[in-house]
Amino acid sequence: MDVLVIGAGVVGLAIARAFAVRGHSVIVAEKTGGIGNGVSSRNSEVIHAGMYYPTDSLRARHCVNGRRMLYDFCESHGVPHRKCGKLIVATNDLEQAKIEGIYEQGIGNGVEGLSFLNGDEARGLEPNLSCTGAVLSAETGIIDTHALMLALQGDLEAAGGMIAFHAPVERIVQNGTEWNVHVGGAEPTRLAVHAVVNAAGLGAQDIARATEGYAEKRVPPLVLAKGNYFGCLGRPAFSRLIYPAPVDGGLGTHVTLDLAGRMRFGPDVEWVEREVYEVDPARAESFYASIRRYWPGLPDEALVPDYSGIRPKLSGPGEKAVDFMIDGPEEHGLAGLVHLFGIESPGLTSCLSLAEDVARRLRS
Repeated sequence: MDVLVIGAGVVGLAIARAFAVRGHSVIVAEKTGGIGNGVSSRNSEVIHAGMYYPTDSLRARHCVNGRRMLYDFCESHGVPHRKCGKLIVATNDLEQAKIEGIYEQGIGNGVEGLSFLNGDEARGLEPNLSCTGAVLSAETGIIDTHALMLALQGDLEAAGGMIAFHAPVERIVQNGTEWNVHVGGAEPTRLAVHAVVNAAGLGAQDIARATEGYAEKRVPPLVLAKGNYFGCLGRPAFSRLIYPAPVDGGLGTHVTLDLAGRMRFGPDVEWVEREVYEVDPARAESFYASIRRYWPGLPDEALVPDYSGIRPKLSGPGEKAVDFMIDGPEEHGLAGLVHLFGIESPGLTSCLSLAEDVARRLRS
């Protein structure tokens, strides 16, 4: 097949690679001038284990399977990563019940390396921690996301695929057994391909609406949830990731580490109407209060604004979290077309598994 993948983020690159290594002719259309300039460049760079999501959901299945695939890919391709583990902590009885539920959910999802710790056991691993109990996830890790995307791009190009930058997709029209894709930019062109995969992240709904014959009612709402991160001055206080009990819309203000050992906190959840990435220093006040529940020793004036990201959610504040949405020919009836909506966390962890799923849906 001739395949067009829209979006050169981590999921789009993984999908394009999956088709290219199967021998298909693949082009990735990316509206910006580089890979991973959207959601993929603005996340925690965490490899999730898969315990948060309802059993048999797409998130649970792809996170658990994708995490195993991702560790193997990192080893075979030399992608920097570290299986550092994480603690999901409780500081009161209500949170204790929450993390017990997360532990049971993880066991139901087939997550390896989970254990339940009391407060003393958790502090034995992380002396600066204050908690009544914790779930230890030994399979959680961190990754250099840009190095991962470069490795995916390398495999794609080695298999004959290519990426067209500054190539915004404006219209998609079915023509018999092919799709005519109208691409704008400095040199507008039209491509005829057998299959189109929409992995445009925050732009996925716009691409779907630009697809003639795709019913408007199938396009889910896009809800923007901004996550702000703050860096922390001084030496890291923890050697593992530290996550509080989840909050509405996210996993709580947690401790993340990068491969250089730098410690930062986030993301929080800020519901927004448009893409805006500046971090308001005033939000640090709520961060101090949240962090000191499990790290009372956080010094004053230690937090500095770092960066932010936007989650492409399908549900808003107070609403039940919506699963990944992968709309393929079996669902909408249009051959050779797959739209992916709401691919937020754990999309990075899930990317290789999602790619296999999309390839299956197009029967390649």
